Amino acid sequence: MIPTRGSGLLLHITSLPSPYGTGDLGPAAYRFADLLAAAGQRYWQTLPITPTTPDYGHSPYSSPSAFALNTLLISPERMVTDDLLDPADLDPVPAFPAGRADFAAAAAYRTRIFDRAHRRFREAGGDPRYEIFVAENAGWLDDYALFVAIREQTGGQRWSEWPIPLRRRHPAALGQMRRKLSDRIEREYLLQYVAGRQWQALRRYCSDRKIHLVGDVPIYVGYDSADVWANPELFRLDAALRPTFVSGVPPDCFSRTGQLWGTPLFDWDAQKRRGYAWWIRRVARLLDLFTIIRIDHFRGFIDYWEVPAGDPTAEFGRWVDGPGMDFFERLADRFPSLPLIAEDLGENTPAIQAVLDRFDYPGMRVLLYAFAGDPAKSPHAPHNHIPSCILYTGTHDNNTVKGWYDEAPERERQTLFEYFGRVIPAGAVHRELVRAAMLSVARTAIVPVQDVLGMGGAARMNLPGTTDGNWEWRLTADDLDRFPDDWLRAVARIAGRVEAPNLTSGLPPESISDPPDAATGRSDRPDISFL
Repeated sequence: MIPTRGSGLLLHITSLPSPYGTGDLGPAAYRFADLLAAAGQRYWQTLPITPTTPDYGHSPYSSPSAFALNTLLISPERMVTDDLLDPADLDPVPAFPAGRADFAAAAAYRTRIFDRAHRRFREAGGDPRYEIFVAENAGWLDDYALFVAIREQTGGQRWSEWPIPLRRRHPAALGQMRRKLSDRIEREYLLQYVAGRQWQALRRYCSDRKIHLVGDVPIYVGYDSADVWANPELFRLDAALRPTFVSGVPPDCFSRTGQLWGTPLFDWDAQKRRGYAWWIRRVARLLDLFTIIRIDHFRGFIDYWEVPAGDPTAEFGRWVDGPGMDFFERLADRFPSLPLIAEDLGENTPAIQAVLDRFDYPGMRVLLYAFAGDPAKSPHAPHNHIPSCILYTGTHDNNTVKGWYDEAPERERQTLFEYFGRVIPAGAVHRELVRAAMLSVARTAIVPVQDVLGMGGAARMNLPGTTDGNWEWRLTADDLDRFPDDWLRAVARIAGRVEAPNLTSGLPPESISDPPDAATGRSDRPDISFL
């Protein structure tokens, strides 16, 4: 554990400004890194950067791959810089909206320029670094690229609707499709290579400024994913390869019928027999991309809510024991001092706490939750924080601080006023809660960028239980122009979060100045302690 204080901001890549329909790994990402450094921040947390689909509203938590990168994050401008495109290839650029992500239009535009880049790449005779990338990532890349190609060939059909030989992965059928769709498969190889190079370039830039990238990881994977198609034996499927039980959470004060997520559940017995190899590969991949990873719904490793497949709600599920301590012992064997944040919101059982204590994983606190009940006993209230927790003003699932203030029941606002000992006007509430987070005893504070800028409910990223309009919010260039880096640095400094820690005492030099190889996206660095 590094016993120093730090703070950072939460902003997904798609929420950056860009002229190409959705935020990407282009100039605005580097500008934001500079703003973080100017504001004395040490962490940039994103949402999952895996592919998204229109089937699930482009939710980053519902991906067709746990390993691939979202090619919508590829910067067209950096493709020009890397000689994959000529400047003229970018024209014409549609008139995309400035403040919202238009995923469908952005995907259509990128399809056109990606096709050009692929032709140009083939005409140039390839790149040895590309060949290395394909070879070293074959364990996930081969199946994913074939999966994408077959989906397009079948008009977007789910793999469970494919002809039986493809559905059940008969070698002859797969070989035939690899030959038939070789051009599309190669194109996907190239796009994953380009996305990986652009990501590692940004990571290198952040690392030079002592900024650590924090990645978010949904515990489950979607049924219609390359992961389930390629590894059906690792999931609870029936003889027809359909889920027998699906994921969710039980009814609570927020949802009378619970939340039905609908993803297949892991067959933990099968995972254990294979030494949790799939999960170890997944964590290794994540550590190639991020310094720190946050696992969403951490409780699912300890016990999980299983719902019979086909049930319309999550009401009639039951709790089932997960792999628990054994799983984390195996992870610790492979990744000593794993830099992991546990999303442990909700009921914290003794079994969950035992894992957190045994492996020194920090849990989470959310400042907004402190005012929904009695702050005196709330673990989210500042006086009940512990140094090892990761404190957020809110998460991607919460309203913004200003939006919460405007829309919360009057009793919650009164609780806020009583806790702070004064009435806080709407225009000042975001700075008061950001300051409270910074002053907390929690060694790490993460603030959504919307709260730093004082944005209202229109800037909310996601409303759980709904499907329309989520994940679309974006910053504009004007928002970056008014970013209060001087104020944020002053607050972080007075809270003891600015002085640079001696990170090299706990990190190998390459993780500071020489992150994983940009060509391969791989790293041989040892695991680290953090926070």
